[in-house]
Amino acid sequence: MRRRLAAALIVPALMLTAACGSGDESDKGSSSAEPSQSSEVPKPVDSADPMPTVAGDAGKKPEITVPKGDPSGKFVVKTLTGGSGPEVQKDDLVVVKYTGKVWKSGKELSPGSYDQGGQPLVVTAGSKTILPMFSDAVVGRKVGSRVVVVAPPAAAFGAQGKQELGVGPTDNLVFVLDIDQKMAKKAEGTQAPIPSELPQVKADKEEAAEIRIPKNEPPKELVSKVLIEGKGAEVKSGQTVYMQYSGAAWKINEGKDKATLFDTSWKTGAPFSTVIGQGQVIEGWDKGLVGKKVGDRVLLVIPPEQAYKDQDKGAELPANSTLVFVVDIVGAM
Repeated sequence: MRRRLAAALIVPALMLTAACGSGDESDKGSSSAEPSQSSEVPKPVDSADPMPTVAGDAGKKPEITVPKGDPSGKFVVKTLTGGSGPEVQKDDLVVVKYTGKVWKSGKELSPGSYDQGGQPLVVTAGSKTILPMFSDAVVGRKVGSRVVVVAPPAAAFGAQGKQELGVGPTDNLVFVLDIDQKMAKKAEGTQAPIPSELPQVKADKEEAAEIRIPKNEPPKELVSKVLIEGKGAEVKSGQTVYMQYSGAAWKINEGKDKATLFDTSWKTGAPFSTVIGQGQVIEGWDKGLVGKKVGDRVLLVIPPEQAYKDQDKGAELPANSTLVFVVDIVGAM
């Protein structure tokens, strides 16, 4: 699977990006976007000399002109157009559309959000798990704002650069960010009762769900039950869906009050994203989530044939496991 620019700009969520996905080994292992700067990240300032110029209307792809000469070396975040929406606070989830260039070469980093095949970023404001040129740049800005960012290596990919994007170890980057909207962190509402023969779920906090497995055998067919009904748009095949999830294997003889989670997106707090309905995740996710709505909390019970079949994935995911997921759908684009 070819790594998109967006995937290189944010820490991808977790084991499930590989375990539930269908990508090759190049998508596994350590995150390509985890901030690894050896030097301290500088505090952003709102001006420096020289500065790039930006043309074009907010909401459309901007034209970025990088001046001749060397950048100031400062981490600059400047509001070009103020928004009228709510102010972004630390730990808010915000949807950001971006266009980027390398200062020295003028090379455009593609695909950006306005290019064919591009997509927005979902940024946890102020998070240490997201590159500062995004996470620090959105804090204190209002939804609807257009912001220009000049990021030295310490606010971007650090001293190692990002070779596959053509970013060297000393390169400064220029981004124009359109802060599009805030995104809910989890499903909101009263959770519906769950039949006793299905796993019981407690997920009232912004943290991994508690899952209790009943003592009966698991169902043979896929279960996709809405626990909290959202008010957003219906999720369609081919969309990029953003989710908070917790996952466990159905083990009736484990002798534990709570199931052991094999993975959860709440490890970082950032939602997991994937294209849904197109075979990029296990079949049970594709079939169980297409047609649901943004804002839904969904209980998925996935039989082995729609999960990992006879593959042994380790102590928490033995061969022929039935999988249980609690999924909060927080966005779809």
